[in-house]
Amino acid sequence: MNDLNPIPSPVNAAYERFETAQRDTLLKARALIFEVAREDKNIGELEEVLRWGEPAYITSKKKTGSTIRLAVEKQSGQPAIFFNCQTTLVEDMRSRFGTELTYSKNRAILLPSLDDTIKSALKFAIGAALSYHLRN
Repeated sequence: MNDLNPIPSPVNAAYERFETAQRDTLLKARALIFEVAREDKNIGELEEVLRWGEPAYITSKKKTGSTIRLAVEKQSGQPAIFFNCQTTLVEDMRSRFGTELTYSKNRAILLPSLDDTIKSALKFAIGAALSYHLRN
């Protein structure tokens, strides 16, 4: 994958459990998460861990960001970026991007595909999550 951010073995095993097309999309989302973190000096280093058996990303610096989790949304079967439902992140993205993105309640942004048309919106959403506590 990306030599800058090798996937820890337990997290890699979680990715391997996804169907190939889902895994490919989620790995693209993973790369985007690390790209956003590298581009924003306020975010800093990320920890890549498992939450509920799924790949999750949180800032190493406490009180900086909110956890992002990558998984398949059960109802739709689509890959998704999950956010803490106690935050306003999904509602904020819904207000900002409307139908440019697809949502699952107040928990996730669905990724039917991860193409260039939604990348800038996703990068914004990821940056907002990884810097959530700096703004709120």
